[in-house]
Amino acid sequence: MVHLKSLLSFSSRLIPALKRQTHVIYIKRTFLLSRLFKNADGRFTTFGRRSSSTMAKAEKEEDTFLKWFLLLIPATTFGLGTWQVKRRQWKMELINELTRLTTAEPVPLPIDPNDLKELEYRRVRVRGRYDHSKELYVLPRSPVDPEKEAREAGRLSSSGETGANVITPFYCTDLGITILVNRGYVPRQKIRPETRQKGQVEDEMEVVGVVRLTEVRKPFVPNNDVERNRWHYRDLEAMSGATGAEPIFIDADFGSTIPGGPIGGQTRVTLRNEHMQYIITWYGLCAATSYMWYAKFIKKMKL
Repeated sequence: MVHLKSLLSFSSRLIPALKRQTHVIYIKRTFLLSRLFKNADGRFTTFGRRSSSTMAKAEKEEDTFLKWFLLLIPATTFGLGTWQVKRRQWKMELINELTRLTTAEPVPLPIDPNDLKELEYRRVRVRGRYDHSKELYVLPRSPVDPEKEAREAGRLSSSGETGANVITPFYCTDLGITILVNRGYVPRQKIRPETRQKGQVEDEMEVVGVVRLTEVRKPFVPNNDVERNRWHYRDLEAMSGATGAEPIFIDADFGSTIPGGPIGGQTRVTLRNEHMQYIITWYGLCAATSYMWYAKFIKKMKL
């Protein structure tokens, strides 16, 4: 609504300013013509009357130009509002698709890279053992509340708590390969493995998780520090090089959480959706400027 008020204020100042500028042009033109068409005795010639008629015609033409030029403002804002309606529909469909994928029944993990590219956010099932000696830590991270993430910000996230996500190599006994599993979130004081020994199980187990692909570093995100084991974004090639695992990555779901270990279910599926605010802003501006245009050029003619 702040954008709407500022744009509306600008539009309300634009029309009078353009009108004043038009009057200045008329005054300058009248002064110029009066100097050009005087006789030697200082009297105006009859051609001055013709110039007055010409000026009236020019004034009418300029009013017509101003009238249709200012109509571009409501037309443009209407187009922007309609575009935001389509963007919101696309965003809602994308959110619904991500929710469907992350809640669908898990399928066996394929090892073909081409198949994996088509399965991002798809739930898969693997069986094997963790190699806790090669943990990676992605930080800083805030915890995700698995029960509320699809609908609203989690209770823990709003508390300001930060920690890390623990990435652990996982040997898949049924596939014969080692992949990377994001076991989940640990608070800052629990990042070191010795502080959570109860969760460092070595038995064979089944893990259900969500397939994730490599991540491009976003602006202002620090580079990964491989030597210090401080990771800030998901670089599968570098992570697999540091651990010897395949560049295959899954986020373990909440049901795969081991008591005393990292909290699973750290996949964020919510997307920023502020299109309704933009729709209200642009359509509101369209309505306001349309009324101003009507009051200035149409209603005035009827009076």
